[in-house]
Amino acid sequence: MNPIIGHIDFLNVLPFSYGYGACAGDLTIVRGVPTFLNDELRAGRIDLSNVSSIEYARRSDDLLILPRLCVRADCDVTSIVLVSRKPIERIRDDRIVLTSKSATAQRLLKIILHESYDAAPDYVTRSVAVDKPVDDDATSALLIGDDALYVYLHRPENFYVYDLGCEWHKLTGKQMVYALWTVRKKYAAEEPALLQATYEKILRAFDFGLAHKADAIQSVLPSKPFTFDELDSYLGGAIKWDLTTEALDALKLYYRKAAALKLIDAEPELNFADVK
Repeated sequence: MNPIIGHIDFLNVLPFSYGYGACAGDLTIVRGVPTFLNDELRAGRIDLSNVSSIEYARRSDDLLILPRLCVRADCDVTSIVLVSRKPIERIRDDRIVLTSKSATAQRLLKIILHESYDAAPDYVTRSVAVDKPVDDDATSALLIGDDALYVYLHRPENFYVYDLGCEWHKLTGKQMVYALWTVRKKYAAEEPALLQATYEKILRAFDFGLAHKADAIQSVLPSKPFTFDELDSYLGGAIKWDLTTEALDALKLYYRKAAALKLIDAEPELNFADVK
């Protein structure tokens, strides 16, 4: 049976989005924010998806990583930010609102604030709005995705804005991997030929989207509050998609630090699907 594919529909994977629409129309795709797709994958309602990096750590017994693909940034990611009423070094036990859209970013922030700033905030999870990024009862808020990119590029007055990719690089000297492409082990075992064929289609869609990046950007400009130059700089500049050896080393460090703070049960082994 052809797999049902999850797709995190953020601008950081625009080459995939555009490629799916242009040359992979026979794929069945479910779109949503990371936490929604994590739940759908966990429930078995989708078979393959790009997911938050932390979701693989939480479900490594049930998932395999598809090689070559990820969402990463060498330093500044520009679409995961902490917006704060006070400088980050002055945060201690303040209330911080965490977006419910990404578990990876939540844990990344907790690692950074604990290790870099010796802070122990009061974290609450709820929706975060661009027009009022920090609620009256909080000091700071974590934003991700397109909302965070907008705040990064159009910084609100009287607030500090911190890029978590930059903060992670300052702490570790490494890049950060924010998302992986994964497949359920059960599906990979039962449908190896279909998985290989689907993986090839995903790679072709990505290659097409990357080769037509300008067209992809133009296609979203009417519905997004960004300029062409802003998205051109973001895609392939800040954001990269190749799962390199260095990226895997950085991912392992992220898992190690998350496990040390008991943000995940244990550091997972990285197991890959048998696809070429």
